[in-house]
Amino acid sequence: MIFAPTACGKTALTEQFFGKSSLFSFKDKAEIISADSMAVYQKMNIGTAKADKKMLQEIPHHLVDIIPYTQQFSAADFVELGDKACNDIFSRKKIPFIVGGTGFYIRSFILGMPETPPGNAEIRLELKERIKKEGSDSLYKELYKIDEKSAKRIHPNDEYRICRALEVYYCSKRPLSSYEVPCKPREKYNFFTVILDRDRKELYSRIEERTEQMFKAGLEDEVNGLKKEGACKTDPGMSAIGYKEFFDPLLKNTEEIKAAIKHNSKRYAKKQIVFMKDIPGARHFFAEDAEGIAQYIKGAFELL
Repeated sequence: MIFAPTACGKTALTEQFFGKSSLFSFKDKAEIISADSMAVYQKMNIGTAKADKKMLQEIPHHLVDIIPYTQQFSAADFVELGDKACNDIFSRKKIPFIVGGTGFYIRSFILGMPETPPGNAEIRLELKERIKKEGSDSLYKELYKIDEKSAKRIHPNDEYRICRALEVYYCSKRPLSSYEVPCKPREKYNFFTVILDRDRKELYSRIEERTEQMFKAGLEDEVNGLKKEGACKTDPGMSAIGYKEFFDPLLKNTEEIKAAIKHNSKRYAKKQIVFMKDIPGARHFFAEDAEGIAQYIKGAFELL
């Protein structure tokens, strides 16, 4: 696995290791499973910084462009589809590499998902009706009072996850956050987990540069096209940084939107860095240390 904050250089390192021009011995021996919560969405290309067509052709990628941006995608979905992708990749005698910046997905894949009580269709329907009448903000405040920890992990516009957390509470009389995450890595895999580090100032500079490049590549046109086909701020995909800012009525023009994307991306990177501490068994490397990383992950290929 390769985990790193946004704009740290994950894609470039992946190409350096596994692309057709790679000088490393494990060229053509790996396939990528994307651990980016927004790369799963179709038609969202520039703002999610997806790998370009050339790289997707050179290195097989999984869990990219698999669902519409109107559909929810959870950590549980990621673990289930990630397991299927791993089995598929192993069947071709290759190594699956999970690469991304959604730490919750990566940690969930390593440890597995906590057990939660079965759903209750009656309660679920009642909550859906309530959210239609009262709005997501009302139910989010309700969740915050009974399960602050879960509420802080859920976007206030994420109707599905708000309802799910409330459903768990009303079914079991226990907050969703009380269901413990397993503390040991799943035994079915041998994990080789790399965390990429960069100087904070350098990382922020890269975030600013990448944001500028996104606008030059046509991010604004991409979002306007999605709006024309009916995309709205409550769509799960539109909660992504690089998209949600275009729906903010307080941002008056392109420059303000661009500044907000830079600011939000830096805040997100800071959260990712904090989350790194919770990735069990990971090894830290500076992003430029390709040789050191290669020596570490070489152990995975020796298992082939």
